[in-house]
Amino acid sequence: MVHLEMADTRRRVKVYTLNDERQWDDRGTGHVSSAYVESLKGMTLIVRAEQDGSLLLESQILPDTAYQKQQETLIVWSEGESTDLALSFQERAGCDEIWEKICHVQGKDPSVEITQDVVDDGDDDDELSSSRLDDSADSLQRQSASPYNLPACELGELDEIAELFTIALSSLVRRDQLVRAIEESDYIPKLLSLFRTCEDLENTDGLHRLYEIMKGIFLLNRTGLFDVLLQDSNIMEVVGCLEYDPALREPRKHREYLLQEVNFKEVVPIENPNLKKKIHQTFRLQYIQDVVLPTPSVFEENTLSTLSSLIFFNKIEIVNMVQDDENLLKTLFTQLRDDNLNDSQRREVAGFIRELCSLSQTLQPAPRDEFFIKLGELGILQGVESLLAGEDPQLHRLAIDMFAHVVEHSPSMVRDFAHKEMDEARTDTNGDEDLFLLNLVIEQMIYDPDPELSCAMQLTGLLRVLLDPENMMANKNEKTEFLGFFYKNCMHVLMAPLLANTADEKKPGKDDYQTAHLLSLILDLITFSVEHHTYHVKNYILNKDLLRRVLVLLNSKHIFLALASLRFMRKIISTIDDFYNRYIIKGDLMKPVVDALFESGKRYNLINSAILEMFEFIRIEDIKSLITHVVEQHYKKLELIDYVKTFSGLKLRYEQQKHRENHRLGLTDGAEGGGRNNRYRRDARAMDEDEEMWFEKDDGEDDSGEMNFSAESDSFDAETPKINIDSILEAEKPSENDQSKKKQADIDKLNERLAAESKTNHANGIESTEKSSLAADAKPVAVKNGLVGLVDYSDDDSDDDSSSGDTKLDESKEKVEIVPVKETIDVKVDEIKSDTVKEDFASEPARKKPRLIEVVSDN
Repeated sequence: MVHLEMADTRRRVKVYTLNDERQWDDRGTGHVSSAYVESLKGMTLIVRAEQDGSLLLESQILPDTAYQKQQETLIVWSEGESTDLALSFQERAGCDEIWEKICHVQGKDPSVEITQDVVDDGDDDDELSSSRLDDSADSLQRQSASPYNLPACELGELDEIAELFTIALSSLVRRDQLVRAIEESDYIPKLLSLFRTCEDLENTDGLHRLYEIMKGIFLLNRTGLFDVLLQDSNIMEVVGCLEYDPALREPRKHREYLLQEVNFKEVVPIENPNLKKKIHQTFRLQYIQDVVLPTPSVFEENTLSTLSSLIFFNKIEIVNMVQDDENLLKTLFTQLRDDNLNDSQRREVAGFIRELCSLSQTLQPAPRDEFFIKLGELGILQGVESLLAGEDPQLHRLAIDMFAHVVEHSPSMVRDFAHKEMDEARTDTNGDEDLFLLNLVIEQMIYDPDPELSCAMQLTGLLRVLLDPENMMANKNEKTEFLGFFYKNCMHVLMAPLLANTADEKKPGKDDYQTAHLLSLILDLITFSVEHHTYHVKNYILNKDLLRRVLVLLNSKHIFLALASLRFMRKIISTIDDFYNRYIIKGDLMKPVVDALFESGKRYNLINSAILEMFEFIRIEDIKSLITHVVEQHYKKLELIDYVKTFSGLKLRYEQQKHRENHRLGLTDGAEGGGRNNRYRRDARAMDEDEEMWFEKDDGEDDSGEMNFSAESDSFDAETPKINIDSILEAEKPSENDQSKKKQADIDKLNERLAAESKTNHANGIESTEKSSLAADAKPVAVKNGLVGLVDYSDDDSDDDSSSGDTKLDESKEKVEIVPVKETIDVKVDEIKSDTVKEDFASEPARKKPRLIEVVSDN
């Protein structure tokens, strides 16, 4: 059994054998492969005919056979003493592939051109074999380069002519030779004459052969031949030859269509005869390429490139000639804006301009820019506006196509036009903004009669191009001016269907497919705006409460519309904007999303996945305000969802956030149950009851101005509340009206208090251990909020009060030094601006027996 690989163009070959007269005989065309043949016990070259698959060649690759590669597509070798064989490949790649396999079997490098070296020992047989191989290859080369002798153009020779064309198409050299032979013998007019004879005689077989021949002439892909085929005297007969396809039961009627149904109509008079000729020729070429000629097969790929190039350059010439004819263009656009023309005439004018814009796609960038600048000067956008303001749907379609060409080439041209319209509307009090070009375009999008909204989809793409800041010119300030114009004059028109359909907060007003499709297009556009227009779209969304209206669409029966509304909210959240977040929290706009999550089912659907992804984004980005809102308002419901970790992760984030806040506020777990004797540090910004009592006591002095301190109370008792300086530092400042009075009153109070305390101490001779230790070393501290009682605790953490007290009695002999308030304030002005004191006291642990120095400083 032999396993053959599938044939392709690389394997297409012709098999040649050398006859006794040293001429190469064509054994046929087929496809070559290499396979292991069990009967021959080795790798074998096998060629099967492409017509019927019959075996043309089966040659074993022997280790000592000399194979020679020539001309990059030719492999020649000898079998036995008298048989010379050759394979001529259609493509170089196929030749290289088979050559590599031959070299692999013989263990040779594929870069060599002959697999067996000529032995230098004078072996006559090897020399004869090598000489014969070279002569055979040269003979085949000369034969392939020899000119064709075309058969006579007669009915009896049609089969031979058709076979000749088929063979010639397989080789580039043969094609060149055939083209030269056809041009030198003026062969095409003779074939067309033979076609007329066959058609008169109704010779179907002959007409089928002529079809193959004419198709082969096109596939030769030569400009010189196309010039002859496309002559006015020949073109219809050429098309007639291509009507008789053997694969069809009945011939086609291309000539009838071109001559009777297709009529060339001049919308405006064309005075240039060359322009008319080019238009006719290009139309026929396009028709032949698209309709008459069959789709090229695998073997004929890119064989019609010359025909395509000819059409391409004809279009460029047509555009250039029209552009050079100023009278023609002026007449066209004058008629386009003429409201007195009937709809039929305007359709013809608009159709001509649309085709002209379509042909301009073939121009190079610079000439194309010049062309559209000229169209803009002639008023193409005014013409589009005039057509859209009418009521003819066909004119609307033509106008949209013209508008699309302008937007795709130059969005700035449309933006400039819109800005000029706005300026004109300001000066014209009777101007109607509904007649703005963009509003007319949006209305066409909204009222698209197509159930599939093909026009609306096209216009959505065009509006996106116009609204994209990436293609706006910064030097012309386009972004500010155009976006301001659009959101002021056009946005309400675009959003009208959505706002009208979501008036009921429970469900959409209309929920048919066409309405849902339209709303999804609008949502895609506004979602795009959220990403690219930060300021304008934010104002619009917040002022119109747009997100709440959009979330109504979550109740639509159309999944794609519900997903579009989710994309809109997801895009808003992805901006991580505090304004949007506060808007969502204030309106509790997470509630419709949570409801939709539970209504969508447990899992494995698009809505469920989209909502979960949105909450996961909130968790990953740690959007604190939204996390707090979701957990506090909706966690009781969301905690039921346990097939994902998203909501437990949100709860964890929330708890971590609260823990950090509590840490800053000093609210630890034991804060609520502790009394005055509990030893703990309070948060820097917390003012507890003891501090409030201290200030109330301070304010409760008698009228004489003296403090209610006794001689025995010169030192703080262990039960005295330990005031936290950090809480005072962060306390709210008094109002500006009372601040100066309060500061001065506090200073006066403390001076009087210290003076009274000093007198009492000296009179009684009491030297308290608590006030004498380190009194001289105590440093005054300036704080921000006026009067502060500062507790400076001893370094002794022991709970043994008696031993500590005895030691301090022995060591403490110095008197309490009264630090004047004003001096303290002056010395410590610089310390007001630093956080050093605050940090020192925040880190100091609570002590059981305090040492006191009180200082009052101004902020």
